[in-house]
Formats: sequence, C-alpha cells, structure tokens
Amino acid sequence: MTSNLGKRVYEHKNKMTQGFTAKYDCKKLVYYEALEKMENAIVREKQIKAGSWKKKLALIEGMNPEWNDLYEEII
Repeated sequence: MTSNLGKRVYEHKNKMTQGFTAKYDCKKLVYYEALEKMENAIVREKQIKAGSWKKKLALIEGMNPEWNDLYEEII
C-alpha cells in the first residue's frame, strides 16, 4: 500500500527496498488497485496478502491477462 504508486514501483524496480520483490527479483507491475481511503487500502491489502496464490493469479489474470508491465500506465 502506498500513496505514490509510481515512486514505490520505481523503488522496487531499482532494488531500493527489501522484501518480496527484491528476494524474488520481481521486475514488473502486473496488478494494482486504487482506493480513495487509506483505511480501505489497508483492509484490501490484508485481504489480498491473506489469499491463496490461486486467488492472486485470478486477480492478475482478470485485470492483465497478458501480464504486461503496467508501470508506464501509472507514471
């Protein structure tokens, strides 16, 4: 969750942050959601993280079936 998705993705792409994306060498933004309220974003992030890998794949495939890098859309 972030209030500046472009900056956050840039940091991940350039390995400026530790965590999942650095550990697994993730290079593409393939899914995101924009929510108005920070509280809603926190709840939604927890829901997604608690979901199975199968559910996460379904979210990505529903929004981005070709797994394109969506970074250019958000900057």
